[in-house]
Amino acid sequence: MVSRKTDKLLILGGGLIGLAMAYELASKGRSVEILSRKRSEAAGFVAAGMLAPHAEGLQNNLLNLGRSSLFRIPKWVKKIESSSGINCGLRLCGIVVPFLNDESRDKYPTAAFGKPLNRYELEQEIPGIASQWKTGLLFPEDGQIDNRRRLMRALEKACVELGVKFQEGVEVLSLLKAKNYFEGVRVSNAIGEIEEIFSKEAILCSGAWSNQIFKEIPTFPIKGQMFSIQGPKNALKRIIFGPGIYLVPREDGLIIVGATSEKNAGFNEGFTPYGQNELQEGVQNILPIAATWPHMERWWGFRPCTPDLEPIIGVSSLSGLWIATGHHRNGVLLSAITSELLTKCICNESLSTKESKLLNTFRWDRFKK
Repeated sequence: MVSRKTDKLLILGGGLIGLAMAYELASKGRSVEILSRKRSEAAGFVAAGMLAPHAEGLQNNLLNLGRSSLFRIPKWVKKIESSSGINCGLRLCGIVVPFLNDESRDKYPTAAFGKPLNRYELEQEIPGIASQWKTGLLFPEDGQIDNRRRLMRALEKACVELGVKFQEGVEVLSLLKAKNYFEGVRVSNAIGEIEEIFSKEAILCSGAWSNQIFKEIPTFPIKGQMFSIQGPKNALKRIIFGPGIYLVPREDGLIIVGATSEKNAGFNEGFTPYGQNELQEGVQNILPIAATWPHMERWWGFRPCTPDLEPIIGVSSLSGLWIATGHHRNGVLLSAITSELLTKCICNESLSTKESKLLNTFRWDRFKK
């Protein structure tokens, strides 16, 4: 067995949250090393990139967290773009949620944040929307970022520029600990050797796999399948967020269609005819013309979920081990605030009263109460 000691803070997981944490910490002068099994399987690469606390109908503390992150994102993205030289495709383009009737619209959890649309206005916002949708809500503050093609790559480059060390093909097998102190990790490295890496500090950012590394963290996977279609440029100016389906238009006319929600799929890889048919029927149901546009790419991934479908951010039961996982459908949205607040904790910077209350809400031990 190979052993080594490092003075670097270890990031356990090279997905969007892990990259965001590494970038924020390295920006503060911390020495960081990312251990990643396979970055391409990370939820950040397979998500649609919606920034949608209102359109998603988030509630209570999760809505507060989402809104706080949404308002931070423009400044956060500008900093990443400056560090990397890569445009991240941030567009606060607004999101339309269609409804069958006014009663359903008015009962939506975030209706107060949206602009009501009658059928005529709905057609103006979404030309070609299916006839059964009689009304809608426009959430002008919501938007998107091109996470799959731009943001992830920008963060990777920015991290490299700041001296972050990357270890790809490394699977974390277990934590090394003594009493209630984190001491390091046991891994299988890229050439299949078992290696022990000793470090005083780490962040668990392993998404749907977090529970396999640390059993106290109750994460589990929800599989999602997606595909993209090529529409005419500017065919959609808004994101459509319908029941069980969403269409996210990029500037070049590519439209991301997602996503299935397969709670019992475990870590079963690959596509299923049922999942792909579900997406195709969803497109037909909400925007029939789009069902005729050519398919470009298909992919799938695993959302990291917790029993209450809310993230776990902050300390753990082990001194020296921090947690940033379980972001479910909102990893892209919450990456800015997660990395900012947790970096403040790690660097012993002061938090506002509001920030402290938010973090306390998303502690790991809330499930023990």
